[in-house]
Amino acid sequence: MAKQKKETKEKPIEVTLWEAANKLRGSVEPAEYKHVVLGLIFLKFASDKFEEQRAKLIAEGKEKYIEKPEFYNMNNVFFLEEASRWSFLIKRAKQSDIALLIDTALHTIEKNNKSLKGALPDNYFSRLGLDVTKLASLLDTINDIDTTRDPKQDVVGKVYEYFLSKFALAEGKGKGEFYTPKSIVNLIAEMIEPYKGIIYDPACGSGGMFVQSIKFIEAHHGNKKEISIYGQEYTNTTYKLAKMNLAIRGISGNLGDKAADTFLDDQHKDLKADFIMANPPFNQKDWRAENELTDDPRWRGYDIPPKSNANYGWILNMVAKLSENGIAGFILANGALSGGGEEYKIRRKLIENNLVEAILVLPSSMFYTTDISVSLWIINKNKKEQVRAVGSEKRHFRNRVKEILFFDLRKSGIPFEKKFVQFSDETIQHIAGTFHKWQQTEIENVPEFCYSAKIDEIEKKDFSLVPSKYIAFVNRDENIDFDKKMKTLQSDFANLLKAETQSKNDLLTVFKELGYEIKL
Repeated sequence: MAKQKKETKEKPIEVTLWEAANKLRGSVEPAEYKHVVLGLIFLKFASDKFEEQRAKLIAEGKEKYIEKPEFYNMNNVFFLEEASRWSFLIKRAKQSDIALLIDTALHTIEKNNKSLKGALPDNYFSRLGLDVTKLASLLDTINDIDTTRDPKQDVVGKVYEYFLSKFALAEGKGKGEFYTPKSIVNLIAEMIEPYKGIIYDPACGSGGMFVQSIKFIEAHHGNKKEISIYGQEYTNTTYKLAKMNLAIRGISGNLGDKAADTFLDDQHKDLKADFIMANPPFNQKDWRAENELTDDPRWRGYDIPPKSNANYGWILNMVAKLSENGIAGFILANGALSGGGEEYKIRRKLIENNLVEAILVLPSSMFYTTDISVSLWIINKNKKEQVRAVGSEKRHFRNRVKEILFFDLRKSGIPFEKKFVQFSDETIQHIAGTFHKWQQTEIENVPEFCYSAKIDEIEKKDFSLVPSKYIAFVNRDENIDFDKKMKTLQSDFANLLKAETQSKNDLLTVFKELGYEIKL
């Protein structure tokens, strides 16, 4: 009988590429290496798109136009000079000057395409002094990505997103802030439904919120042209990651003219957004000087956020940027739910102004960069009755002005990458579905999951937004026979003491037999 072949499941291309690329890292830190790898992935993508458009021009009998940038730009394709093309670089992969050639290629692409201004790694390859053999092997590895093979599959987008998550994991605590775990971004998108209008992220990292917004629109058969994207990022290298991430997916976005501090150099001062999705830095200290930003218009009507912690600075920045019917979903450390001083005054006013719609405490170990407890806030500028279209569905919202929906999701995560947790797609749909149902009709409060609190209840609890103050918890011990349990423990403890006494006596006997007597 012929021996049956063992079937092996083929790994996804992004996993295979990551394993190969990571082996070539050598002594280069993940924080640096990500710009090398992601820069090359972008270069491969841009070249594939360029070659595809070039072949199309030739097939249409327009060969005389194949070196004219406008015949590429009109189809949202970046024009590449010969020295910037992947084919040019791959032929020279084993040359000693390959690092310089890559840097030159990236610089030239950015110079020739205005939309890429400030987007690409600047002089990374030459500066890092990468081993030529390993760099050549990395080029060969990335050469395996065929970005045009299946137009229906966003191959390069999947690879880019996967690599971002893996680099965030590799960098670990205190770093990797450029990436928000995918399942959290998905949950925010499903709750606020960024379907049509202006989307803003004041701390956009590598642009994950924008990518998921586009996916949400596609899933609901919407039109990507009906949204506009605005963002801001403080760290220059992360600003580049975001611009590349958007460019790879063909997403137009305004991330400001440069990387800049959202508080001190607001790149979108007059913006009014229909949707805000954000994961700003947690508990950011000394974000402003003592007398700085004291009369900033973003705090108008509220107390000035304390300089010791930026949490409420971020909240008020987002409230100020929301349009008349705007809705925001953002992540903050749990301390913001119950802080005192100026934070208390601002939180109280936000509640009294009917802006807080929902608070969700998330499981621990969801973030790769920190293990502190965090929560998702939903702020809605218009909680009154309204009708809103989401895809082909029309939502009729009832008056929720005097209620806030609380969720406790601490037990809702599933294991991920050994020491982390994430939400399953089913869990995300259940949470978002509960929220949307609550917006439209009455729902039952569910112990250990959700509770709709009226404003007078919240006032009685001194305007605390800690979900556990409202959500009922089941007493899991109510059916235990305590008398029986205590008798069992009493017996176990007696046996332990007896064993300890016997061990002590045996030890004393041994010493006595050796001629040494121990007096206690």
